[in-house]
Amino acid sequence: MPDTAADQQHAAPLPGVTVRVIDTASLGDRSYLVHDGTVAFVVDPQRDIDRVLDLLETDGVRLTHVFETHIHNDYVTGGFALAAATGATYLVNADDQVSFDRTPIHDGDTIDIGGRMRVRAIHTPGHTFTHLSYALSHGDEPIAVFTGGSLLYGATGRPDLLGPEHTDALVRHQHASAHKLVDVLPDTTGVYPTHGFGSFCSATQSEATESTIGQEKRANPVLTQNEQDYVRDLLAGLGAWPAYYVHMAPANAAGPGAPDLCLPARADAAELRRRIEAGEWVVDLRTRTAFAAGHAPGTLNFGLDGSFTTYLGWLIEWGTPLTLLGETAADVTQAQRELVRIGIDRPAAHATGGPQDWTPDVAVSFPTATFADLEQVRHHRDVVVLDVRRAEEHHASRIHDAVNIPIHELVRRLAEVPPGEVWVHCAAGYRASIAASILDAAGRKLVAVDDQFENAAKAGLHLVGPDA
Repeated sequence: MPDTAADQQHAAPLPGVTVRVIDTASLGDRSYLVHDGTVAFVVDPQRDIDRVLDLLETDGVRLTHVFETHIHNDYVTGGFALAAATGATYLVNADDQVSFDRTPIHDGDTIDIGGRMRVRAIHTPGHTFTHLSYALSHGDEPIAVFTGGSLLYGATGRPDLLGPEHTDALVRHQHASAHKLVDVLPDTTGVYPTHGFGSFCSATQSEATESTIGQEKRANPVLTQNEQDYVRDLLAGLGAWPAYYVHMAPANAAGPGAPDLCLPARADAAELRRRIEAGEWVVDLRTRTAFAAGHAPGTLNFGLDGSFTTYLGWLIEWGTPLTLLGETAADVTQAQRELVRIGIDRPAAHATGGPQDWTPDVAVSFPTATFADLEQVRHHRDVVVLDVRRAEEHHASRIHDAVNIPIHELVRRLAEVPPGEVWVHCAAGYRASIAASILDAAGRKLVAVDDQFENAAKAGLHLVGPDA
């Protein structure tokens, strides 16, 4: 069973039941397997359902129900496939428009599971109009609530993913839904959200890893602010969200099947060159340090050690054939697992090894540097400073005269990068490495700044902006 930093499972203590928390750190989401030692239910499973199946076998329990809190916008669900594989009942809001057979569930419905667990559906619109939360009781007292994209740790799900025409209504629904939960559930109720661990589905981010209704009442802005202040502050803080999100809800409404994680066909160096010349994406999965030191010309770097899925899914034109390059087959398999979660099901090809195996020509490279190096070089010659952070990050604090083209806009705005030697930076190096590979493939002379942005001021660079 996968057990990497991106795929961790752990148990959360609750009286009379076990909650298995299945983290998908790469997308900032959690799924939950809950059981009483005999029977189990799952909330919001990810696409790679083998993780759930392995946990069922490990714990020796039988899955009877699969619940969806909402039609997800940031990943392809595994709910339909998991229910098909196990014979479990698949519960989706009766008001959601889907094209598959499901068991419809309504606000207020209660489902008995195994005689000792009861799950009650609570309509909590805000992230979507049909969003449901699920309160779990063991005996007569609610002990947990699975809140999906509604009440998160110190935050709420963002209300703008269904389009600007719905945002105002949804953000006000989100405020009311959070208050509804705290009105009907005791303070001791454990809160188990799906989003909020780095997901762009969360309006803001929190470092918390567990919470209760009582803790959220004391600290969550949605519960400490009045509606007007909450709406104003939340909407002011919303930024861009990944472009691939537009493909997730349609895929989920269609009932996605189980993914195929077998390795795609192997490509040699000549085929890789043909694919690059045809405009396909050939993606090097190695770290940014390894890529900068040497890579096949025209390849792009999305390292598995960063937010690989989010940024590849955000930048690639949907449907572009994709070939994966990894040092080992395990790297390619890991990348496939990440990609199926957002609906990129079958890469066109793969290759393993290193640059010497991936190009019929000589490998190319580009230099890396720190912000201290940038401060020094600006004394000697003019260079272009390209900031690929999001617009709100750039506005808050930026290097004087830096050009801001957010990473998710760079491919279509390459012509806007000023002529000259480009020093590209982000907040910590990962996005800069992606941008550097795009610039390198376009033939630009560049230096990738692999450094923490907080070091820019320490290096003596002139920063401007309200947070400078």
